[in-house]
Amino acid sequence: MRLLFALLLGITMTTTTKAAETITLGGGCFWCLEAVYDELRGVTSVVSGYSGGRMRNPTYGQVTSGTTGHAEVVEITFDPAVLSLDDLLDVFFAIHDPTTKDRQGNDVGPQYRSIALHRDDAQKGAIERAIARVAASGEYRGAIVTEVLPFDVFWPAEDYHQEYYAQHGSEPYCSLVIAPKIAKFRKKFAALRK
Repeated sequence: MRLLFALLLGITMTTTTKAAETITLGGGCFWCLEAVYDELRGVTSVVSGYSGGRMRNPTYGQVTSGTTGHAEVVEITFDPAVLSLDDLLDVFFAIHDPTTKDRQGNDVGPQYRSIALHRDDAQKGAIERAIARVAASGEYRGAIVTEVLPFDVFWPAEDYHQEYYAQHGSEPYCSLVIAPKIAKFRKKFAALRK
């Protein structure tokens, strides 16, 4: 009835769209995750930072000491009308090894653990379903050790960590560690790229 009335009066009606959603994920070095999620369709913002620890406003040096309890994470804001949380999580579990506790490749310590921080029950459920899909896929031999925790606080990393791969892609770490993850993402998730 509202639509008919609006049409008769010549009023343009807009449909309500789902608000942007934010999730915080850690799977090793935050530079790797940021570089991949920057290419994912529907992602509007990716910020590297720290979460899951005890210290307020930690520095990179403090976090990499492995004593603060923080993980290197990315805070991803995305449009759920363009990108589903399930697809976003499938990318997450494809670009890091969720079976290695406190390490990703040569990056070792609790700051490099696999962690997914949910903001509500819907996100928690999506994370748990994604873990079940990965476990059932047989892609990894070991058990999934990804921590699933309620989101508490996110501390943005220092400015020089933001968009690191975009600015330093030719450096050895970027070429040897980040570039292969991007290539894997591009091959496996070509339809989800911007």
